[in-house]
Amino acid sequence: MAKPDMTLENGTCTIRLAGRIDSGNAAAVEADILAAGAQDPLVLDLEKLEYLSSAGLRVILRIRRAHPGLRIVGAQPEIWNILEMTGFTALMKVEKAFRNLSREGCEVIGRGANGDILRCDADTVVKIYKDAESLDDILHEREMAKKAFIAGIPTAISYDVVKVDGDYASMFEMIDAQSLSQLLLLDPEKAEAYAADYAALLKLVHETPAPEDLPSMKERVLGWAAQVAAAGVLDEAASRKLTALLEAVPEDRHMLHGDCHAKNIMLQKGEMFLIDMDTLSFGHPVFEFGTMYFSYFASSAHDHAAFERFLGFPRETGEKLWKAVLRHYYGQDEARLKDREEAASAIGWTRFLHHEIRHTDGSEKSRQAIADAAQTLTALLAVRESLV
Repeated sequence: MAKPDMTLENGTCTIRLAGRIDSGNAAAVEADILAAGAQDPLVLDLEKLEYLSSAGLRVILRIRRAHPGLRIVGAQPEIWNILEMTGFTALMKVEKAFRNLSREGCEVIGRGANGDILRCDADTVVKIYKDAESLDDILHEREMAKKAFIAGIPTAISYDVVKVDGDYASMFEMIDAQSLSQLLLLDPEKAEAYAADYAALLKLVHETPAPEDLPSMKERVLGWAAQVAAAGVLDEAASRKLTALLEAVPEDRHMLHGDCHAKNIMLQKGEMFLIDMDTLSFGHPVFEFGTMYFSYFASSAHDHAAFERFLGFPRETGEKLWKAVLRHYYGQDEARLKDREEAASAIGWTRFLHHEIRHTDGSEKSRQAIADAAQTLTALLAVRESLV
């Protein structure tokens, strides 16, 4: 057993253990760790640890008493099994060791705010997360995808977590799948045909009862409105009206995807299914269409080229797709379609203001975008008595 190696980086103390910890050396290992002067937050890296006896487990327990926030990373399968069987995974955060892959030879098939999607081979796709601390987000998304899949919603489930050149990634099996964005770029004339299946997929999601532990989309949108109000970009009367309209939306215990734009819809052998399930929630369909309005219109209102940079096909095609989806979902009545689009736009502009306030760079362009969005939202609120 080599002596524990301790490093301090970005305020986190990491102790690396290697070899074996058994009854013969456990006391010496513990003494070495204590002598190293470990401090919080403390991480034990077990990537090179080959064996861990009950004596070693007791060492970890004593370290945890001194450092309640102790986290274990890099546990190899054999070590992970020991920690799981003995209840350590319930006591503290324990991360398995992850397979390492390379971007070399992979095809980039999508780019998003959180990372890239690569095709590794004909059957395998990985979604890479940019944030170095993204493991919790990956595990959350996997859990949401499982809930949707079990409920009967077509979705891709990650079957493994890996690292790609050091970044966390989810691995999916997708045979010849393409995103709706890719297909619309190749053949924009099919927007109407795709819209029928798109609307049917939305209806399937919105008719599926939500499990009790899903978050409320209504509460999420009310949070956006509260931050917009706190920033003072709307006058007091408009802020009160926005909150009142959102609070009046009836509760609906059915599922919502929460970010159902064309990049999050995949087609495989003609069948649509959903990806990026981290926003899975419950609520009234108006909230779904509000987030879609943000993606298709509000987010690129001041820079139409931003639409294609994000979604990968021209904004004009997006406008046709949006109109067609509304018709297939709500019917042909023009007054109803106008009403539903207007209600969705109020939520879409609320999300836009929330996003811009959080990410503004203080430039004149950003200030103008916020001012114009606030003016548009205020005008919408003035003529709305309900969002449903």
